[in-house]
Amino acid sequence: MKKSNLVKPIVKWVGGKRQLIDEIEKYIPDKYSTYYEPFVGGGALLFHLQPKKAVINDVNEELINLYTVVRDNVDELIEDLKKHENTKDHYYSIRELDRDKGQYSKLTDVERASRIHFLNKTCFNGMFRVNSSGEFNVPFGRYKNPDIVNKATLKAVSKYFNKSNIKLLNCDFEKSLKGIRKGSFVYFDPPYDPVSDSSSFTGYAKGGFDREEQKRLKKLCDKLNKRGIKFLLSNSSTEFILELYRDYNIETVQARRSINSNADQRGEVDEVLVRNYE
Repeated sequence: MKKSNLVKPIVKWVGGKRQLIDEIEKYIPDKYSTYYEPFVGGGALLFHLQPKKAVINDVNEELINLYTVVRDNVDELIEDLKKHENTKDHYYSIRELDRDKGQYSKLTDVERASRIHFLNKTCFNGMFRVNSSGEFNVPFGRYKNPDIVNKATLKAVSKYFNKSNIKLLNCDFEKSLKGIRKGSFVYFDPPYDPVSDSSSFTGYAKGGFDREEQKRLKKLCDKLNKRGIKFLLSNSSTEFILELYRDYNIETVQARRSINSNADQRGEVDEVLVRNYE
């Protein structure tokens, strides 16, 4: 299947890889059977590569529900998105829906997908953040003309999901690789190790991602390496990460990061690409 230029991320994502695609692509293996992405997020690399067979996962249940609805009910989603208004009052009324779990559970999958897509397009900086109770807590973004109903992109992604063999999972990153076979390729883009105490951003899903999780991910990489399965991993260039992956090939790349509570940490920052192959 020929790649489509219309297939691209449908949500804004903090730490998204769109600006680093050219750098990352240099290190993608020429051949692999199945593409795995255990922390898919906004899916910038997935939608750029458009593999014919993939297993994608994210611990964020709302995100995976959105992708599932885009695959199975894209026309209903587009219709539901049309009801949203780019106003502060409407934004907060929609954001508040997950505060009442009883009422929230009555929403259909399409309504939930429409809600999270709308919030993502109109919230401050396009952040996808929840509090410890799993409630979306980003303030209104005050955009003049956000693309709430990005119909062409939604249709293109839906077509890609349906014409390819794409498995969608919502589970722990380790479980998402169950049954992986030699010849597959894994791209890991986990929540990054904070470069400073003020830059921690672990709110994609309740529970966060601390250094113990980073160590657990490293052990998983070691298991893949022993089985001869190729992996590529993105992370921040901290002493902790450099030491953790010192036995692998590490490339330093420059990324622009605009979201940080500390203004000194915005702009060009060093990130690393770690791989277990030449």
